[in-house]
Amino acid sequence: MENWYWMTLVVLIGLTVRWTVSLSPYSGAGKPPMFGDYEAQRHWQEITFNLPVKEWYFNSSNNNLQYWGLDYPPLTAYHSLLCAYVAEFINPDWVALHTSRGYESQAHKLFMRTTVLAADLLIYIPAVLLYCYSLKEISPKRKIAIALCILLYPGLILIDYGHFQDIYNSVSLGFALWGILGVSCDWDLLGSLAFCLALNYKQMELYHSLPFFCFLLGKCFKKGLKGKGFVLLIKIACTVTASFLLCWLPFFTEREHTLQVLRRLFPVDRGLFEDKVANIWCSVNVFLKIKEILPRHIQLAISFCLTFLSLLPACIKLTLQPSSKGFRFTLVSCALSFFLFSFQVHEKSILLVSLPVCLLLNEIPFMSTWFLLVSTFSMLPLLLKDELLLPSVVTVMVFLVACATFFPLCGSTSEEQLQLTSFAVSVRRRLPGFTFLPRIIRYLFLSSVIAMVLLTILSVTLNPPQKLPDLFSVLVCFVSCINFIFFLVYFNIVIMWDSKNGRNRKKIN
Repeated sequence: MENWYWMTLVVLIGLTVRWTVSLSPYSGAGKPPMFGDYEAQRHWQEITFNLPVKEWYFNSSNNNLQYWGLDYPPLTAYHSLLCAYVAEFINPDWVALHTSRGYESQAHKLFMRTTVLAADLLIYIPAVLLYCYSLKEISPKRKIAIALCILLYPGLILIDYGHFQDIYNSVSLGFALWGILGVSCDWDLLGSLAFCLALNYKQMELYHSLPFFCFLLGKCFKKGLKGKGFVLLIKIACTVTASFLLCWLPFFTEREHTLQVLRRLFPVDRGLFEDKVANIWCSVNVFLKIKEILPRHIQLAISFCLTFLSLLPACIKLTLQPSSKGFRFTLVSCALSFFLFSFQVHEKSILLVSLPVCLLLNEIPFMSTWFLLVSTFSMLPLLLKDELLLPSVVTVMVFLVACATFFPLCGSTSEEQLQLTSFAVSVRRRLPGFTFLPRIIRYLFLSSVIAMVLLTILSVTLNPPQKLPDLFSVLVCFVSCINFIFFLVYFNIVIMWDSKNGRNRKKIN
């Protein structure tokens, strides 16, 4: 009973923080002609409620795709339709065709905030609690602490409740977490179904797709493809096929209809990138104007090759040696590879990396907390643009205090606690004096924190030079990108040297 009491308290704290942040001004309020991203969510409800399915993704007099046209998979559209039915029941003016454009009222804001909170309560928060409950060999208090820290992660709260751009991230991330929980607990069909729902809600869940595929394929290989493994493979294939068919059935009536939806989901014509994002392309573009030098098809080819090559080693390892731990680490590595190297990345896509990192808080609390702080900092230009400085500082401080209280961050930098023992032992065979790795990581952490604090202060207090109006935004992206490259190397080292851990520990003992 005591554990349930504390879990309930954790949920209430998470909901309170979310609702408080949601009271901030949302993106684009009162700014015609587009009215910001809040209007995008409302407009999708208007379109899905008033137009037939065959017109949702097509440009027409009733659906101007230049004005927040639908560009997410069918499950997002169905969710918008469901919200629209509730909105129409409360006040038909909220979803009236054409006349509701730019609609703003306190009642509607309350409704929209409530829909986000409801999605969290129904999908994301239960998945977090069940994941923490399923963790083995740790105390109930530790499970509660992990759940609290995950629910207090500021990046997701600030984007879904503060910025109100691309909201309902908790739906796709929640479905993905249900999928992770399913396949980790050998509920492979349920896990596959949950991840298909995530992928059909937001196409960015492709960031997590290869680890799911490799982990499940590795399980089938392990069981034997001439026996139980083959049966499992067929069951998974049928589950995935049926899930996609059900989601896409209304869009399979005509070939052009299907192709139009795909064109909306993957806007290759927009080029390599649009905004300033903390990935390789935006950072390199500061010194070398890639978009001007290389044709678009060459940009796409280079992006695909680098993304594929950077995630290949971890995926091969997971397929050959499937394990729940390897699956969690590979989710981080692959999502980070996509974020750094793939095509048309947005700032908020770092949330797709942050989710699996949250799941590693118990295993590597120091590195996980560090990464989650950097991921929130990487979205600083976006948050400042929407006047979310105070909510950002407060949520980051609350998250940091929670992590520092429940996890011994300062004492979690030994080789073993960083899960770098195997790697360090391998290096010491050639360099016996290689004993300073934890010290280097502590120095890097300190440098990273100082850089983030300084850039935040400079971005808030100083105006950039007239000749370099984006100076601070570019510096934030560049510093964040350097951090992310370091984390990509770190997670891949942990993955590739993992199988030697037991053998090396015996040698050390």
